[in-house]
Amino acid sequence: MNSTPSDTPTLSPELLTRLRKELADERAAAIHELEQLGADPASEKVAPIQGIDDNFADSAAATAERGEQLAFIENARERLAGVDAALRKMDEGSYGVCEVCGAPIGEARLEARPLSVRCVNCAGK
Repeated sequence: MNSTPSDTPTLSPELLTRLRKELADERAAAIHELEQLGADPASEKVAPIQGIDDNFADSAAATAERGEQLAFIENARERLAGVDAALRKMDEGSYGVCEVCGAPIGEARLEARPLSVRCVNCAGK
């Protein structure tokens, strides 16, 4: 990243507060989803998937269902990691800086997608 202190965006305290709340809500939703799916939000542990019997006669259907549920778990874990990274950046004062070019990410983009890590130009490449 090519960021310099002058590249750090100056987001209003009101916007940062609002975005922090949105991120906290998204974090809680991801944790809830993981718990509902039988996954430990703090580790890679996943409980046996309810309703799937490994001895089930149609093992292909069981395998497909297990794969689908694991995909949901992976998606929720990725969202949780993104939220945690964004909150860390807020705490460090580097939130809103493009990870590719170091330019500030526009306020409108952050408002629309608080997990944005790239500016519009880099995201479009």
